[in-house]
Amino acid sequence: MLDLKFVRENPDLVKENMEKKFQHHKLHLVDEVISNDAQLRQTQQLADELRSQRKNASKKIGMLMGQGKKEEAEAAKLETAKLGEQIDELAKKEDELREAVTQAMMAIPNIIDPSVPIGKDDSENVELQRFGEPIVPDFEIPYHTEIMESLAGIDMDAARRVAGNGFYYLIGDVARLHSAILSYARDFMIDRGFTYVIPPYMIRSNVVNGVMSFAEMEGMMYKIEGEDLYLIGTSEHSMIGRFIDQILDEKELPYTLTSYSPCFRKEKGAHGIEERGVYRIHQFEKQEMIVVCKPEESAEWFTKLHTNTVDFFRTLDIPVRTLECCSGDLADLKCKSVDVEAWSPRQQKYFEVGSCSNLTDAQARRLKIRVKDEKGNKYFAHTLNNTCVAPPRMLIAFLENNLQADGSVLIPEALRPYMGGKEILTPKK
Repeated sequence: MLDLKFVRENPDLVKENMEKKFQHHKLHLVDEVISNDAQLRQTQQLADELRSQRKNASKKIGMLMGQGKKEEAEAAKLETAKLGEQIDELAKKEDELREAVTQAMMAIPNIIDPSVPIGKDDSENVELQRFGEPIVPDFEIPYHTEIMESLAGIDMDAARRVAGNGFYYLIGDVARLHSAILSYARDFMIDRGFTYVIPPYMIRSNVVNGVMSFAEMEGMMYKIEGEDLYLIGTSEHSMIGRFIDQILDEKELPYTLTSYSPCFRKEKGAHGIEERGVYRIHQFEKQEMIVVCKPEESAEWFTKLHTNTVDFFRTLDIPVRTLECCSGDLADLKCKSVDVEAWSPRQQKYFEVGSCSNLTDAQARRLKIRVKDEKGNKYFAHTLNNTCVAPPRMLIAFLENNLQADGSVLIPEALRPYMGGKEILTPKK
């Protein structure tokens, strides 16, 4: 969420930013915010004047009663009552205007970084760099669930009977591989100086509203019926929520945290064949990175975060590339974002395995996360998040890039300690 004063003073800039994000349908919100905010301030001023008049009238009643002037005192009481009614009406109007301003401000997107390429959707994202040599073997690579089935490592039919589409059972070596990747990612991030955290897997609605836009929430979040609780779609939600309504000591910054959690997403809509299997599912697990820092440090941390993901995949010999997300592909709270994509030898193209975002102070404003410097001055923190790894989607890239002609799967050296020393997985079917 933007600073209201910034919107008042820079309406054309805010509208230009909306146009860059191809959100022309939101342009009216800027004028509505400015108009409602002006009315709100006028209403507050009038209410304050009436409260002052009521206070003086109340004093007058006491004075008149002390002088024995009961009729005049009764008239002053009537005046006070009328003022009270007017004040109550103005208070109601204040609440309505304040809510209108808040709702509009929540829908106005964050100002994108000047370096963000302008484009309508993810088809216009810009490749930044490639790492590793994308190889297409001289043998056919089966669909990822077929590879898992050959290793007796997945049962989606049983999952459908138990929970419906979008769920899975991972079994045996594949399940162990899934856990090994997460454990390795945990230790990888700890070695990079991040503090390991296991957060709550449910959050309240005030945290949901703080970490994401309403449109995102509707398309992602599962609500617990009868409770003010939502299942998290990523641990970023509860990790940033940890700092809600807090004033942080500047000397403690930056907070560099790496969190494990299961993630739950609705994933509404139809998806193509390549997004079936375990690519787009309702339940998965993830190792995340979170940074809370000073504003002047967020650009540097943004680069560090997505570099961590690239380095992680390179230790597993999986070719990756980074894409700069264009303006139309940025969620409303994001100032800048980079996707990390892994090479798929079967599809002979890259696909998304992680996303790194700098949200500047947008989340901090919503959640009231402030920092106090040594002089006692307070300002809003900057927040960033990034995926280190999210199996089982990452398993697709892993299995395809390590599959051998005989159907076996090589285990990279970095993962072997987490696999009991195994160097290869052999087909069982």
